[in-house]
Amino acid sequence: MSATLLGSIARTSVPQVVLRRFLALDSVVTTGNGLAYVAFSTPLGRLLGVGQGLLLGLGLLLVAYGAAVGLLASRGRPPALAVKAVIETNYAWAALSLVSLAVWFTPTLTGTVWIAVQGLAVAGFALLQQLALRSVDE
Repeated sequence: MSATLLGSIARTSVPQVVLRRFLALDSVVTTGNGLAYVAFSTPLGRLLGVGQGLLLGLGLLLVAYGAAVGLLASRGRPPALAVKAVIETNYAWAALSLVSLAVWFTPTLTGTVWIAVQGLAVAGFALLQQLALRSVDE
């Protein structure tokens, strides 16, 4: 994600708007990733070296989670407790993504890179959301 894109998303003096934008971006990326896993679980499974059934299940989970985050982003003032749950879930997903490489999966090189990159991206969303929530609380 480019600094220009992040700068344009965060460019506002209203902390609540920044928080909602980061939640919305998380929702779009997560839902899109989930839809790709559902629609292309077989070829992506081969490319990444991850089982088709696992990708299909993760895809359905990601679509539901992305929709829930999108619903939260649509609220004028997202409840802090719900936002904290999203942040904690994102940090957990990021950690489990990296742990999975060492403990559970033996993906292809492409899969290893993909799992690591998406884990770091999710950690980035969590950090941005955490900082935005902190600004709202001040």
